[in-house]
Amino acid sequence: MKSRDIVPNATERFIAAGSYIISTTDLKGRITSVNDTLVDLSGFSRAELIGTHHNILRHPDIPRAVFAMAWATITGGEDFSGYIKNLCKDGSFYWVFAHIVVQTDAEGELAGFRSVRRAASRTAVSTIEPVYVAMCAAEQAAGARDAITAGSEVLCAFLRQRGQSYAQMVATL
Repeated sequence: MKSRDIVPNATERFIAAGSYIISTTDLKGRITSVNDTLVDLSGFSRAELIGTHHNILRHPDIPRAVFAMAWATITGGEDFSGYIKNLCKDGSFYWVFAHIVVQTDAEGELAGFRSVRRAASRTAVSTIEPVYVAMCAAEQAAGARDAITAGSEVLCAFLRQRGQSYAQMVATL
């Protein structure tokens, strides 16, 4: 099942206090391992997740520019942290604070990524959600070719107004 086949709905799910969602992917973003928390929360079976591209969990409310920024950061060899709205198999969603850690092999070469996610605070969600809505609107208005640039411009304007980088904003929410 592809995430584009899932119809999002307004039902929000919540990660239990003290729980973490953990998954690993290869260099192409295909899931190589998941923990029980991800299976239980997402509604996907382990078999449906393993070997599938991680974007199976991508909610359409998350701007393409956010994923482009995350991907550029981790493929550049740096860890990434951010707030993400994930999609469940039944169309419901959950917000997470995601920390994606770069994994290297014995020679120090990029080997994959480990994502550790916990519940996002309500303060963080209330701050970032309207920004993501504006970014998605700009991306849609710009069209596919210029979507990431348009979404990035909205985010940059928001961050300039706050006087922060994305990493600083994430750290303070």
